[in-house]
Amino acid sequence: MITLNNEKVWLYNNQEIVLDSEKAGSAVLSGITEDVAKANTMAAKIFASHNESTDNNYLRLKFDSLTSHDLTYVGAIQTAKASGLEKFPIPYILTNCHNSLCAVGGTLNDDDHIFGLTSAKKYGGIFVPANQSVIHQYMREMWAGCGKMILGTDSHTRYGALGCMGIGEGAGELVKQLLNNTYDMKNPEVIAVYLDGKLQDGVGPQDVSLALIREVFDNGFVKNKVMEFVGPGVKGLSMDFRNGIDVMTTETTCLSSVWTTDEKVKEYYEIHKRPEEFKELKPGKVALYDGLIKIDLSKVECMIALPFHPKNAYTIKEFKANTEEILEKTEKAAQKQISNPKLSLDLRSKIKGGEFYVDQAEIAGCAGGMYDNIQAARDILGDNNLTDEYFSLNIYPASTPIFSKMLDDGSAKDLTQNGAILKTAFCGPCFGAGDVPAHGSISIRHTTRNFPNREGSKPSEGQLTSVALMDARSIAATALNGGKLTAATELPNFVEPNRPYTFDDVPYKRVYDGFGKPDQNAELKFGPNITEWPEMVELKDDILLKVSSVIKDDVTTTDELIPSGDAATYRSNPKRMSDYTLSRRDPEYVGSAKEILALEEERRLVDKGEKTDTSEELTKLVKYIDKNANPIEFAKTTGFGSVVYAVKPGDGSAREQAVSCQKVLGGLANITVEFATKRYRSNLVNWGILPFTADPSVMDKLSREEYIYIKGIRESLAKGVKIIDATLYRHDGTTEQLQLFLNDIEPEEKEVLLNGSLINFYKNVANS
Repeated sequence: MITLNNEKVWLYNNQEIVLDSEKAGSAVLSGITEDVAKANTMAAKIFASHNESTDNNYLRLKFDSLTSHDLTYVGAIQTAKASGLEKFPIPYILTNCHNSLCAVGGTLNDDDHIFGLTSAKKYGGIFVPANQSVIHQYMREMWAGCGKMILGTDSHTRYGALGCMGIGEGAGELVKQLLNNTYDMKNPEVIAVYLDGKLQDGVGPQDVSLALIREVFDNGFVKNKVMEFVGPGVKGLSMDFRNGIDVMTTETTCLSSVWTTDEKVKEYYEIHKRPEEFKELKPGKVALYDGLIKIDLSKVECMIALPFHPKNAYTIKEFKANTEEILEKTEKAAQKQISNPKLSLDLRSKIKGGEFYVDQAEIAGCAGGMYDNIQAARDILGDNNLTDEYFSLNIYPASTPIFSKMLDDGSAKDLTQNGAILKTAFCGPCFGAGDVPAHGSISIRHTTRNFPNREGSKPSEGQLTSVALMDARSIAATALNGGKLTAATELPNFVEPNRPYTFDDVPYKRVYDGFGKPDQNAELKFGPNITEWPEMVELKDDILLKVSSVIKDDVTTTDELIPSGDAATYRSNPKRMSDYTLSRRDPEYVGSAKEILALEEERRLVDKGEKTDTSEELTKLVKYIDKNANPIEFAKTTGFGSVVYAVKPGDGSAREQAVSCQKVLGGLANITVEFATKRYRSNLVNWGILPFTADPSVMDKLSREEYIYIKGIRESLAKGVKIIDATLYRHDGTTEQLQLFLNDIEPEEKEVLLNGSLINFYKNVANS
């Protein structure tokens, strides 16, 4: 089905693959240099057209447009405003699809929407009202363009199937674009994803995605690289299929993606009334890639990804043949990610008469809520009614134009008469703010993620549910059978529908388009929950870190660092939201971090001369580190803060709150073996949190409430020292020397870290 090859691979005429080891025997590659062939990839061409650097090994990119949703745009705009924002220099699209359930948290969510609209008016932005579209469907329909680049504060910013490279990052990277600066990185490797063959009826885009994620996630095959989709298999896929596969590339941990374009892409832009955005994209006659993923589409089967990660995928066929064994394995692995030791995931109770039954089904969001998926579900259900037992099927069309088309073609009526519930465009089922199932239930969803608590359960309050990912087709087949897990390929007569789609942009007439028309006299409207960022100070000469959390899981997701769902209500209030930090993974973290933060706040008063003595607690801590130290002098040169240790943090969402909340609580550093994604590391740097890495053996040496003292950290960082000597102060009074690493710190990153945050950096630049 899927094969990987990590040697360089040459592609000739988008058809013929030649491994680097076989190059000498290939006549068609004669005389072609590596540099020329690498420049012939689609990714290289797009980067070149957006790059302001003269060094081809290091990119400084400017994007064509930016996008955020209502979980992130308040923080992004507040950060940009604090950094000197005057107007949006390029189109900035603000959508409202994550916190559009305004009953959650009272009026707080809609207060943010009003802030978004007034920001669009003041700074010249585009504002999409709540429930009009999920962020990525709107960007596909209205803003993607062949050869363009879009930066979004959402990890699933992926428009590669439309010939447009999307990158998802934290708000700090978007703020740089708003301030006319660049997105900087080493030129990434490019991996060819060669598609061949034709999918069998019943296999959908999510099946291809889950099969791919299973093969490449654990081995990091495409981590921080660009996936370039090529080969003859592309032409047999509809645009919704391509978009559905493409958006899930985020779960492989790749940086971005791009596909060859053809007549179907041209037709897509014509249907969406933007024919000028099409141009043919394909690799040059000979292109060189850093690796190869070959997918035989004809061999892809219907898949299911069990809790708590998309990589935990099986074919439905193999799952049904080994249900008990696979579920036992899943339950044991999942237990490590459940913060409440009194709870356990019980999936085997869903086996009845040898069959696996689910309780809820969802087709939603940027992956599931597209027209083709919904039409396939419609055809599978036919004239049949859903069971009246405890089971529900909820369908969220990804945009109002899709919903409008469903009203025109009768599919909306058909599905509601089947017993499905149709709802407005909303991302809630993907991040834990919609359709939370009952305790002990399992939901199957064509959405992007099934991380812990992405379904909205609250382990701290004794409520635990879970999500398995599937394609809309197999979800509909399962619904047809009363919740009994069924692959769509098991249905005898299903044929993939091919209904023509027409796009009506009338539902978007309420979108406010103020780009190029900023009104500096317009007033920003702040709800009571929208607050400014607290004071952040520059990095001191030395730092004293309190180990406030040690997480030994193989991977720590962004959702575990800062939960989505209920915590999102306070995303515009940094201090209130910070109380949720690690709440579902390590509930003791916040209290520990606040203790050292209180001492840091006292230290700042001493440093400013506003306090001429030190408390008993601060004096005791200083003497613990150095019995001969003068507490006042120590406080003037040493910053106090917390540190989180995690083996591989930051998988998943681009939400900067996973880091900014640590900063608000006084976080000064992370120590890791490696970072799960580039975007998480970028978030750390932009919030002035030192991104240390360490040998895995360090994990066994760290315990909560111990201290790490690093003398001369400011000087070491300024000089580019990569190996940092640190002293660990143990509970028993003994000490041990540690080696930490500050690798790949770029010049601007160094300045941001020295200044203590991106906000401080821009303030200081403006005042210099």
